[in-house]
Amino acid sequence: MPDSLLERLDLPQGLKDMSPAALVRLAGEIRSLITETVAARGGHLASNLGVVDLAIALHRAFDFPNDHLVWDVGHQCYAHKILTGRGEAFKGLRTAGGASGFPNPAESPYDLFRTGHAGTSISTALGLALAEKAAGTGVRTVAVIGDGALASGVALEGINHAGDVNANLLVILNDNQMAISKTVGALARHLTRMRTTPAYGNLKQDVHDVLDRVPMGDSLSRAIHAFKDVVKEAVVPEHMFERLGFRCFGPVDGHDIEALLETLDDLKRLDGPLFLHVHTKKGYGFAPAAEKPEAWHSARPFDEQNGQVVTDAEPAGAGYWTDAAVDEVIRLAEGDERILALTAAMPEGTGLIRFGHRFPDRFFDVGICEQHAVALASGLAKGGLRPVVGVYSTFLQRAYDQLFQEMALQGLPVVLLVDRAGLVGADGPTHHGLYDIAYLRQLPGLVVAAPADRAELAGMLRLAAAADGPWAVRYARDRVPAEDFTDEPVAVGRAAVLREGDCGAVLALGATVAAAMEAAARLQKDGIAVTVVSARFAKPVDAECLAHLLQAQPWVLTIEDHAAAGGFGSAVLETAEACGLDASKIHRLGIGEAIIEHDTRAAQLASVGLDADGIVARVKALAGEA
Repeated sequence: MPDSLLERLDLPQGLKDMSPAALVRLAGEIRSLITETVAARGGHLASNLGVVDLAIALHRAFDFPNDHLVWDVGHQCYAHKILTGRGEAFKGLRTAGGASGFPNPAESPYDLFRTGHAGTSISTALGLALAEKAAGTGVRTVAVIGDGALASGVALEGINHAGDVNANLLVILNDNQMAISKTVGALARHLTRMRTTPAYGNLKQDVHDVLDRVPMGDSLSRAIHAFKDVVKEAVVPEHMFERLGFRCFGPVDGHDIEALLETLDDLKRLDGPLFLHVHTKKGYGFAPAAEKPEAWHSARPFDEQNGQVVTDAEPAGAGYWTDAAVDEVIRLAEGDERILALTAAMPEGTGLIRFGHRFPDRFFDVGICEQHAVALASGLAKGGLRPVVGVYSTFLQRAYDQLFQEMALQGLPVVLLVDRAGLVGADGPTHHGLYDIAYLRQLPGLVVAAPADRAELAGMLRLAAAADGPWAVRYARDRVPAEDFTDEPVAVGRAAVLREGDCGAVLALGATVAAAMEAAARLQKDGIAVTVVSARFAKPVDAECLAHLLQAQPWVLTIEDHAAAGGFGSAVLETAEACGLDASKIHRLGIGEAIIEHDTRAAQLASVGLDADGIVARVKALAGEA
């Protein structure tokens, strides 16, 4: 790029002396770099294009990292990364050795937390602000949160506390009328009213100024003061967050850098909790993303010129687990009108948007409120319906209390579609689903299933939809095997033997079965014949099958795309102990405590020995052939 500002500026210090016109030009260059990089690497496009101007204004107005900046969720931090000297690393976005797609303190002191879940920024930023208040510093703390995340429970808890403790916290609402999909709920409607009130902040101040000039004597002071409050509320309805202790400003056009700078320069001189409403547009500057922001939230590689997604040749007959699960739920719903579906702001990601199109009156998107989703599903089940909740494994963690109190303790027939279970690839540590087996199998009465192929998935969902208690069906962010491994029907707590051998047994769960079968075929060529079993269930474990394997085989190796601690292998060990079996023959292959950084899912699996190569090596070691 000729005479590129990005190439010659020392960022972010170089922002301080730039003219507004130069800042606008810089915003264009940053948008071009983001679009070019996501076109090549994939990533979160629409959300990042929408906050470029805001990121520039923030870094110009404040002194980060001496001041504090916390991005909520973090999937809109690309401009922030570029502005903090990571332009070259950004070109390797979401690949091994390149920049993470989320804030990461290991990359830069400008990133304060590794964030990937919505709604937490206000609480963590408030903690920083209170620490600075205790230290008596003049440090400013800023939290940037979206209108979708603002409706999450933890965000409202943070707002409630912040308005009561008088710390120097600026909450910036990045209002684009979207979470990942269109923002839903009563709070979204309130923000729409505020957004459509012309010059809200200026109008409110004008009303205050006029009323404050009304002459009054001491004897009328209290009455006139009360009258003023009534008039103010009638002329300009009070922002809801003012009632919670914030001084509120805006809306401001989030793509007008001059207006943003003027506002931020004023606000950083004020003390106490402040709330700034900024209106932005997702996908700003790239027409395809601006027109269809949902489709460009998490983009696959695409052609920059026309916006067409670049697709690899699909293996014959292969589809993704997400699509296969939703296909089956739709089929079941066609025959059972009690079945309905819920998601927490992830209709596209979970695939349940297709269910919503097919059954609009039986589909609920509750916003970024996983706790509410599970509690709502429990109420629906208590009312005689059959709710299916689609949620990523990493986000289901947020609803653990509701999983126990409202669902499992009541024994209610809720079906959990636990999507993105296991290693997830480029989204990295905040999004890996490595703990769901451990936290789900503890819950009384809950069945935890993991299919190895399409037939197992269909069989599990049929059983789940007809069950009298709760079920969880976990599956990976990956393709379903092109062919089924067996036609043996699915029965609760029963495993399926896929191939026989007498050198040892591999007891694999879910998506790891395909790698185990490939490894077994390669081992056979080396004269090592192993039995491969699809465990199908992490709870209940097939005790009868396990007893047979421990009696007939020299060793049993459990395999899971999950944390080794507390996972499927642990469940197998517990089952062996409970049944008085020889647990010393059991060996486990899972994921340790190390943080698995962003990369392709295949590379991540290889790094922890969960690919075919890793399984071959482990089996040879157990067989004494290494």
